[in-house]
Amino acid sequence: MPGNGEAVTRRTEARSGEVGPEFALSRRVVVLFAVACGAAVANVYFSQPLLVTMGHDLAMSPALVGSVVTLTQVGYGLGLFFLVPLGDVADRRRLIVAQLLFLVVALTVVAAARTAATLLAGMAATGLLAVVTQTLVAFAASLAPPAGRGRVVGLVTSGVVIGILLARTASGLIADLAGWRSVYLASASLTALLALVLYRVLPRHADAPPATLRYGQLLRSTITLFAREQLLWQRALFGLLIFASFSTLWSSIALPLSEAPYFLSHSAIGALGLIGVAGALAATVAGRLNDRGLSRRTTGIALALLAASWLPLAFTRSSLWALFIGVILLDLAVQAVHVTNQTLIYALHPEAGSRLIGGYMVFYAIGSATGALAATSLYAMAGWGAVCVLGAAFSCLGLVLWAFTRHRPPGPAAKTASRGDG
Repeated sequence: MPGNGEAVTRRTEARSGEVGPEFALSRRVVVLFAVACGAAVANVYFSQPLLVTMGHDLAMSPALVGSVVTLTQVGYGLGLFFLVPLGDVADRRRLIVAQLLFLVVALTVVAAARTAATLLAGMAATGLLAVVTQTLVAFAASLAPPAGRGRVVGLVTSGVVIGILLARTASGLIADLAGWRSVYLASASLTALLALVLYRVLPRHADAPPATLRYGQLLRSTITLFAREQLLWQRALFGLLIFASFSTLWSSIALPLSEAPYFLSHSAIGALGLIGVAGALAATVAGRLNDRGLSRRTTGIALALLAASWLPLAFTRSSLWALFIGVILLDLAVQAVHVTNQTLIYALHPEAGSRLIGGYMVFYAIGSATGALAATSLYAMAGWGAVCVLGAAFSCLGLVLWAFTRHRPPGPAAKTASRGDG
């Protein structure tokens, strides 16, 4: 792959996922990783604006329609624990391409579904296979040199956040033009194209990696890593709290915007994701700050911004400008902490990068589910003001955790990764 002046090389190492004698990780390849990550994770969120239409088309009850989102998230959570760790013992290139091809099949099943059972099975499989996103993140981190890993993880993770934010907008627009099934057909086509491109671009691993761990041992070792590494626990808790705050906003913001005084359409509400993209893109700076050894300071500043973002968000009913400012601050802060978390935990044990990132993302899933469930329930009982208090509470808990842990030594591996500012 031709570089553009930003190429770096890695020597062959005796572990899965490593590259051949020399591989150029150019900015173009990093952007490809980001696009693939965003496209894969978007499949988890496409259904949210389409639930009513899906329900009418397949004669599903409201309770059954709600299970579409639940089963997709359950599938994603299972994939994080049962599939992502395979990246540490399998050829990551082959694993990524295989998961993308199976994802094409799952998306095609959803698009062709004629019964509720077929749709639900397809959505669960889609969530399970969408975790290829995390395998891609771990692979990109393994290809980057330690001194530039934060920058690479920052760019790739920006693709993830942009995919999440734009998924609802894209699915709403495509469904308005050609029906809800076209959303999944379009995604299946894009996923197949990405599988082909990644197969051609990603480094080849000629020999099968040595299987040092059996599958059961691999899963148990993920739990062992959490029991052994204090920094991993801390960063996982940060991840849970920031994504609980993130989900508190994005799972409930449609409720006040669809009521007086705005009465915005679903398409207009979905377009709010475009505002959040600005914050996600700006947070790539966090990756560069991590490379300079400023991860601890970056985390503290980002958590303070996250807490502060809920002040303008509280004025959503009286000012859309306040909402826009709050969205940008919140997405910037979440992305900054998320990039920092992944950069630090990968550096603990690069040979176990997939297990570390997969285990960390389980906490992300727990936080997202907690925020969504709590926010929608609280809005029904006490309104938007109470939702903002909830989001601020998650953010402040993260800030308190940072204050109590910022002076504790992170351990030798983390110190090496962050050069003294873990």
